Amino acid sequence: MCACPSRRGARVARKETPLSTPGGVSSLVTRSHEDLGTMVPTGQVAEKQACKEPGQDHELQSWRCLVVYLCFFGFMAQLRPGESFITPYLLGPDHNFTAKQVTNEIIPVLPYSHLAVLVPVFLLTDYLRYKPILVLQCLSFVCVWLLLLLGRSVVHMQLMEFFYSITMAARIAYSSYIFSLVRPSRYQRMASYSRAAVLLGVFTSSVLGQVLFTWEHVSTTMLNYISLGFIIFSLVLSLFLKRPKHSLFFNRSALVRGALPCELDQMHPGPGRPEPGKLERVLGTCRDSFLVRMLSELVQNARQPQLRLWCLWWVFNSAGYYLITYYVHVLWKNTNDNLTYNGAVDAASTLLSAITSFSAGFVKIRWALWSKSVITSVIAIQAGLVFCMCKVKNIWILYVAFALFRGAYQFLVPIATFQIASSLSKELCALVFGINTFLATMLKTSITLVVSDKRGLGLTVESQFLIYSMYFLVLFIICFVGAVLDGWRYCRHGHHHQPLPLAQELRSPLENSVQVLSVQDGGPKGPQPSAPPLLSEDGLEDSVADLRVEAKA
Repeated sequence: MCACPSRRGARVARKETPLSTPGGVSSLVTRSHEDLGTMVPTGQVAEKQACKEPGQDHELQSWRCLVVYLCFFGFMAQLRPGESFITPYLLGPDHNFTAKQVTNEIIPVLPYSHLAVLVPVFLLTDYLRYKPILVLQCLSFVCVWLLLLLGRSVVHMQLMEFFYSITMAARIAYSSYIFSLVRPSRYQRMASYSRAAVLLGVFTSSVLGQVLFTWEHVSTTMLNYISLGFIIFSLVLSLFLKRPKHSLFFNRSALVRGALPCELDQMHPGPGRPEPGKLERVLGTCRDSFLVRMLSELVQNARQPQLRLWCLWWVFNSAGYYLITYYVHVLWKNTNDNLTYNGAVDAASTLLSAITSFSAGFVKIRWALWSKSVITSVIAIQAGLVFCMCKVKNIWILYVAFALFRGAYQFLVPIATFQIASSLSKELCALVFGINTFLATMLKTSITLVVSDKRGLGLTVESQFLIYSMYFLVLFIICFVGAVLDGWRYCRHGHHHQPLPLAQELRSPLENSVQVLSVQDGGPKGPQPSAPPLLSEDGLEDSVADLRVEAKA
């Protein structure tokens, strides 16, 4: 151990260092090095860090094993080669359901039940710490394929859709689970590995199903038996997953959660303050609870224009996207009963989605200025593709149109994810995505009740796609008007007279925190030159620098 020179009467060194929270929101905290008036030399810190290297090697090895097992589980859980052929299986001789029964009685149960189970599964996922929900997802898949193979009535197929909705709601368990076992510094790598495993599993499953169906002449019934075998194997894998000790909301660690002021006041009320009653303690606990504070922070963040824009896109576009994916297989079956390349199209669209999602990370523009223009262009493409699907009777054109439609949607998903998550904490980000998913599910459920359900209009699948094309057309008109108004304001004010909200919007969370602290300390009101630059993915460094120069001028 290194000896430290003692200095009596020395000032306490106060050092301001940026502290990054797990969600990426940075703030400045004041840290004091006090050791009876002595300064800790840097050599001692380096020596302490060197003593931790053997433990770090063991942790790194454990982390690699965990990554491999998680990715293998994610890959195997997607191997369901019969999933692309469920609609031909229901309309084929094995069940002999009519297109009207599938379209207006069986498929509408999926959004209804998804809306019913979404919130309970979301809360139970965090409360039970992920692993039980992953096991539940695999068990639900087993029920889905058992009902497909053994069920014969419409009620059986409606029950099958209910269990499938549970698997959809439980998808959040896998994406959240992977972040609960690793350090924040490994989040990005872990997300890329897990997403690659899932996409590879979907692609492999679709290709395998198409090869077996077309070249090996395997029946859809046998494909479902093969899918059931893979699902049972993934169920066994889920039983050996490591269960995390903590979660985002209900099972937070003491270091993260901290002691609430109201709890400290209850333990030590003070001499001049009476001990609060039972009702006051309950109200204080509710007021200072973690979830209530998150909702309050969410209301404040909802004032950001970019956050509102991308959340609205997520809700309205996701609802239309899933309605198309629910009914497109029925449309293909009605267009051409003899040609079935569902697996090939699903594989091609998955590959195209992966390519577009990857390419979206290299788009570097001023998103605060061009977001509405990009969204408008993509929605215009989607509206045209959906209209093409409802009017063209060539099955190959329908295949290509759906692959392009899915790729266009997946292009904006990572952009929306980054735009929403860049200024929110990890917990608040999870809450926002949960609310967006719930609202999108409510919207698609309402549309299904009016358009698809036999208790509503009960339209044919061709008429439904015409209405869905009008839906995307309305979204395009609204976004186009918003983009034109933004462009008109930009041209009217000119580049040298940007309004203050835009300048604040373009700052990173770190710069905003620096500005708040500098104002409190009586310093300059702008961000300090020593603040780290903006995130490079957003491509906004140059524009912020221009705004700073103009503000000084």
